[in-house]
Amino acid sequence: MLHGSTLFVAVLLGAANTGPCDIYKAANTPCVAAHSTVRALLDEFTGPMYQVQRASDSTTFDIKPLEAGATADAASQDKFCEGTTCVISIIYDQSGKGNHLTSAPAGGNKPTPDDPANANSLPLTINGQKAYGVWIDAGNGYRNDNTNGIATGDDAEAI
Repeated sequence: MLHGSTLFVAVLLGAANTGPCDIYKAANTPCVAAHSTVRALLDEFTGPMYQVQRASDSTTFDIKPLEAGATADAASQDKFCEGTTCVISIIYDQSGKGNHLTSAPAGGNKPTPDDPANANSLPLTINGQKAYGVWIDAGNGYRNDNTNGIATGDDAEAI
């Protein structure tokens, strides 16, 4: 018979190399919106994490993890944005539900659309790898008003 503390340790050891959304999925409560510009939130995730757009020519480029479940490939962003500035034009939903974030449109509290964040404003290191967070200044913001699978009303949810 396993005691509570033994079971807890076993669960932690089993989850040591998993992403946050893998933990939710194992508990039968999968993520329906998963956003990060720093790391993959699912152990097997290899898709685009976010998109940057160059100021010089408006070309866009998707940033993916270095490998499945890993840190974002900041070096590819540095190369793409070299000699110009870039903004984060899309923060992709890693859950597979398509709840991507783009610059917030005009709304009740702000009559003009929000601006995307500067892509190079928040460099950081995670597990020895360079990555970029999202630095939000006044006037920056992201939103998705057409979501899929998101809790509404009194439905249970976790953040």
